[in-house]
Amino acid sequence: MIKNSFISVISQEEKEENKGSVEFQILSFTSKIRRLTSHLELHKRDFLSQRGLRIILGKRQRLLAYLSKKNRVRYKKLMDQLDIREPKTR
Repeated sequence: MIKNSFISVISQEEKEENKGSVEFQILSFTSKIRRLTSHLELHKRDFLSQRGLRIILGKRQRLLAYLSKKNRVRYKKLMDQLDIREPKTR
């Protein structure tokens, strides 16, 4: 249900559903992250889910870095839509 609302927002702007786009991939990873986070609040000792969450966080971080290098305007717009913080720089 949540995924469909974000798909409609993204598809209206691009005028076609492109499920392979970077924005859609970041959106799907974000929904998985939120679902796993709520699961881990109840099941603190579920170490396999913790590992999966770390893997998905890394994938999303790499995609966000790619998008920020390629198109900074789309990156900022997506960060505002999904309510994600800027990653820390080292």
